[in-house]
Amino acid sequence: MTEKLHEVDRAVPCSMSNTIGVAAFFLIQNILRLRLISGIARGAAGPPRHSGFVIPGGFCSVLLHFRFPLRAFPVVRRAIYPGSFDPVTNGHLDVIARARTLFDEVIVAVAINDQKQPLFAPDERLAMLRQAITIDAVRVAPMEGLLVEFAASENAHAIVRGLRAISDFEFEFQMALMNRKLDPEIETIFLMPKEEYTYLSSRIVKEIAKLGGDVSAFVPPLVAAALAKKFAPQLGNIASVI
Repeated sequence: MTEKLHEVDRAVPCSMSNTIGVAAFFLIQNILRLRLISGIARGAAGPPRHSGFVIPGGFCSVLLHFRFPLRAFPVVRRAIYPGSFDPVTNGHLDVIARARTLFDEVIVAVAINDQKQPLFAPDERLAMLRQAITIDAVRVAPMEGLLVEFAASENAHAIVRGLRAISDFEFEFQMALMNRKLDPEIETIFLMPKEEYTYLSSRIVKEIAKLGGDVSAFVPPLVAAALAKKFAPQLGNIASVI
């Protein structure tokens, strides 16, 4: 009996149509196993029977010897795009769009414990990103703690970073090597935005808006309105002095 069950458990290369459900398949396989064990215990011979009809022996053999390969299921390619996004710019949106063409899902991680003294509160940044992003399979989420731990909790194996100029590379290179040291299974991918966004940063946008400049070409409309609202009192004070 032990030898026969060992033969049942032996893996044999096989393929199955995607139309057969995995749950149904394993249910049939387990029924056949139980009937085989029952038949051995009774000393019975021949293929298992059910409701008066005989299941073909060849079909039983395929099902009993089959091991469903988990790798047959496509693995979701998920990446994390982290940042403070204070505020989100058109450059950020361009990188998100490029990352989405490479991955099945992109998670935009907004740093909550950011030490940059952000202009916008975390909830404001999350809300602006969710309204500005119109691409499917892109999710916005708050992030606290280590980036690699957040990526592991989301089952992501890649970190996306935008590179605008050579000046960005040294810092990003150090961060990528440190993240690799903390978790060797997570890779860092650098993406370059459109040429028109290579000079663009959240800091520059805030400086222009603070001085009353037009930032509508650099950020989504809702962000431009939010910046104007933030700096309206300061602009009023400047005008009164002038």
